[in-house]
Amino acid sequence: MRAVSNLLLLMTLTCSTLCANPSPISVLIVDGFSNHDWAQTTQVVTAILERTGRFAVSHRTLAPNQAVVDSDWLPDFSAYDVVIQNTNNIQANELRWPRAAQLALEAYVGDGGALYILHSANNAFPEWEAYNQMIGLGWRSPAQGRAIAFDAAKTEQIIACGEGPETYHGPRHDALVEKLTAHPIHADSPAQWLAADMELYKYARGPAANVTVLSIAYDAASERHWPVDWLIEYQQGIVYNTSMGHLWPGDSYPIGFRCIAFETTLIRALEWLGSGQITYPVPAEFPDATTTSLRPTDYYSSGK
Repeated sequence: MRAVSNLLLLMTLTCSTLCANPSPISVLIVDGFSNHDWAQTTQVVTAILERTGRFAVSHRTLAPNQAVVDSDWLPDFSAYDVVIQNTNNIQANELRWPRAAQLALEAYVGDGGALYILHSANNAFPEWEAYNQMIGLGWRSPAQGRAIAFDAAKTEQIIACGEGPETYHGPRHDALVEKLTAHPIHADSPAQWLAADMELYKYARGPAANVTVLSIAYDAASERHWPVDWLIEYQQGIVYNTSMGHLWPGDSYPIGFRCIAFETTLIRALEWLGSGQITYPVPAEFPDATTTSLRPTDYYSSGK
């Protein structure tokens, strides 16, 4: 009986330890070229995630001299719970993922993997058909797909291919974001909040298939609400796409990244993508509908 009791005690302690300290979610950030500051974006995103203790973050950089169809650059996507896409060729169309890497990402997501499209990554690769399917909506010309908008009653409007302008955004501003669809990523956050210094994409286009828009923001010029973040079902996998997360060359931990709404959404989206669950709470300092909320400029360097 003592042996059985000791075994039960050991099992209880082991279970308690594992429950209290679950394995971190493994995240791969793919970067290497963009019209945005991809290196600092990767650095800050890594700091945000690892500070929570919930993630183990790795990086694979695709150098421009490797960004050709027949390069042997090929990450093992299957080794990770989530992949963050942080490359963008909008101003250098000759830069491409090697075809083998494209096929590997398609297989990874199609077989049940999770992909996070970080801000300008939805500007990338209009010629990659499966990528267009995975991101749902991106920075595209009117001929390259449909757009999704919402009227004053929050009724979805599908803007046909060829109608309206190409994708654009106005000046960055404190955007009033509104929850549209109930989802764990935004659970416990207020119905509306101010996202600091955000770019609101208008007329993001693509196949617009299997898309669930999670949040929206209003644009007075077009008199429409436009998606801020959205989910896409791609075969057996899931993709999260967001226009939040702008970091321009010359910026240093800018306001849009210091925004606690962006930080919280980044963490919770990746936790949900990687595990199907969310343990990271919406912090008390999360912004409301009238006031932005920012981390101090030295938040990730001070260790506070």
